[in-house]
Amino acid sequence: MRSVDESMTAEVALPPVPGEEQYSSLALANSAVALPGGHVLDLLGTPAQTNLWLTGHGLAPVDIGMREMCATQLRSLREQIRALFDARVAGLPALPAVLSAVNDALTRVPTAPLLHWDEKSGPYRATPHPTTEIVDHALATLAANAADLLTSPDAERLTACQSSPCNRYVLRHGRRQWCSTRCGDRARAARAYARRTRPETD
Repeated sequence: MRSVDESMTAEVALPPVPGEEQYSSLALANSAVALPGGHVLDLLGTPAQTNLWLTGHGLAPVDIGMREMCATQLRSLREQIRALFDARVAGLPALPAVLSAVNDALTRVPTAPLLHWDEKSGPYRATPHPTTEIVDHALATLAANAADLLTSPDAERLTACQSSPCNRYVLRHGRRQWCSTRCGDRARAARAYARRTRPETD
């Protein structure tokens, strides 16, 4: 898939997905969106975009000096959460490695200054770098939110959008199988086109 250029991101207005306002982990899972034409909009594509996403979800200050390493950690958690959602929607067990990765994120926030060892001056205790600390807190919060969603009654309503190529997850309301009206319209148009172009059988 081709990435949507950062300058075009603002032009791609994504309709909100039911459930994202309640579950930030659902919003994280939906932060890389497959678009028609083989494009993908990645809201965590760069450190600046990742900082913007975290700020928008109340998980970081406006400018924390986000580095690529931290953005990569968030993108990695996104894939792990998507794998858990995939497993839940398909009714399959989650891979142990995925569970382990999410549980690791859950325990990222240290409760005390950690012990370090400098080659010259010896042992010392220190809290993590402020940016790392903020990102670790965000990772733990998002992982906990995903665990809350998957173990709540709302998990029964978790489904994948049924409009190709969309890859977003949604908390289903009634019989609705799409993440947005736009995707619903696209799915209906595709079905109508398929009916019109279906070859006649004798």
